[in-house]
Amino acid sequence: MSLRSAFAPVVTRWRTANPYALDTALAALVLFAVSLQWIFPDEGDDRLSLLGWLLGAATAVPLVWRRRSPCGAAWAVSAATPAQALYHAPPPDVMYGGMVVLYTMAALARPWQRRMMLAGWVIGVVVTMQHQADKQPFEYAFHLMGLVCAYALGVLARVQRAYTTELEDRARRLERERAVDTARARAEERSRIARDMHDILAHAVSLMVVQAEAGPVVVRKDPERAEATFDTIATTGREAMAQLRRILGVLKEERPDGEATRLPQPSVAALPRLVRQVRESTGLRTELRTTGEPRPLPSDTGIAAYRVVQEALTNTVKHARASRAVVELDWAEDQVTLTVTDDGRGPSAPVGGHGLIGIRERAAACGGSAETGSGPDGGFRVVVRLPVAADRQGALG
Repeated sequence: MSLRSAFAPVVTRWRTANPYALDTALAALVLFAVSLQWIFPDEGDDRLSLLGWLLGAATAVPLVWRRRSPCGAAWAVSAATPAQALYHAPPPDVMYGGMVVLYTMAALARPWQRRMMLAGWVIGVVVTMQHQADKQPFEYAFHLMGLVCAYALGVLARVQRAYTTELEDRARRLERERAVDTARARAEERSRIARDMHDILAHAVSLMVVQAEAGPVVVRKDPERAEATFDTIATTGREAMAQLRRILGVLKEERPDGEATRLPQPSVAALPRLVRQVRESTGLRTELRTTGEPRPLPSDTGIAAYRVVQEALTNTVKHARASRAVVELDWAEDQVTLTVTDDGRGPSAPVGGHGLIGIRERAAACGGSAETGSGPDGGFRVVVRLPVAADRQGALG
């Protein structure tokens, strides 16, 4: 254990203690030091007097207010010290009060105040010592060195306090920024989960509604096909439940290191199965076309691509009254373009809705873009462009 760490608790308690109690104790200590000449007088020293002790006490008592009123305490001590030195009954051996007020002014006062106080004390020491008959040359250096060292310690204390304050402010700023980043990340995660749940439920419920509406007719005309229809409804529901459990598992399951366990989610590689499911479940003639060389996609981009196609096909089933839909994947060197086109009635009103908003949000979250509107031959078309990062590992489309 280092010396600094050993004394750290003591320093902490000293800094957090009542400042008035500390200043009073410091003033009492200086008063005791000043009174040593009366407690242990030199033999034959007849210069001791009550007025001399009172002047010495006047250099210590104002230190009680040194932090509440630094300038007032400094001026009081600055007046009492030369008075004691000139009265010379006895002269001060060490200017304890002067060193304390210079330290205090250097640590707490404004620049012009502390500089003026230092200059005044240096000049005062030189002038007052000129009136002492028994002065010695080394006494000049002794008193001046004591005052300058006290002032330097005050400067160091002020710099250290400013540095500590800056570190504390920086720590508070970082804490606030961390809290903002955490809140933003949570909001983005909630938004992502909401989009996933919307896409899963909208897709599954749409397919189940289409099958359920056709169920009564099929039961009367083709019982075997009706059984397959109900099996499709059950399969769709089970798959939706499985995907919902996977998403909710992100919220509930935690690894020992505190990060959520992310189970695999569908990506571009699952699009053929999605297209086949829509075709078999709804009777919508759905086709998947791929051009270009498939490239690796980041995991979030792969999931976004799957969800975009899922939402576009869900909208076709629910709203378009289409008989045919085409999903196209056009792979370029730096991006993949997903186009979903149907031959339905097209947009009869300004394009909107949570599903299309979710498509745009997913594309923007991956650094891509989305366009929705009428197709070139009627119907409705969704075009999404997502960036391809070949140097990142992700789902292979």
